[in-house]
Amino acid sequence: MFRKIISTNKAATTILIRLMVGAVFLSEGIQKFLFPGTRGAGRFEKIGLPDPEFLGYFVGSFEALCGLLLLMGLFTRLASIPLLIIMLTALTTTKAPMLATDGFWEMLHASRTDWSMLLGSLFLLIKGGGRWSADRSLMQPKQHLFREAHY
Repeated sequence: MFRKIISTNKAATTILIRLMVGAVFLSEGIQKFLFPGTRGAGRFEKIGLPDPEFLGYFVGSFEALCGLLLLMGLFTRLASIPLLIIMLTALTTTKAPMLATDGFWEMLHASRTDWSMLLGSLFLLIKGGGRWSADRSLMQPKQHLFREAHY
């Protein structure tokens, strides 16, 4: 089961998605601690989520930790799952109401980053960490890594 979770393909370009998604989530998670009034608890209170103080630090911790895991390509598939949940929650709590009040185009404009992070996380859940990931290193004996690099 563990091997299936960390399995990945040989795609070299997956690192681009990992770097984009991982860097954004790591940054956003850290900001929830640095600026809780606008990025963490304060924002969650403004949109009406329960227990915003706890939720701000809880979500920030998952964003930072999972973002870091994605950057390393370590447990990529597992790290993608909480990020998918976070993005689905963000879309339903902040962008769905916007659709009703501000219209389709305003909602679409405001949700562009949310959709990118959602689809990037979904891609990583499906594909794994790619060629240059800690997951791939864990999957292969060291001698295969050296041979693969010279194809």
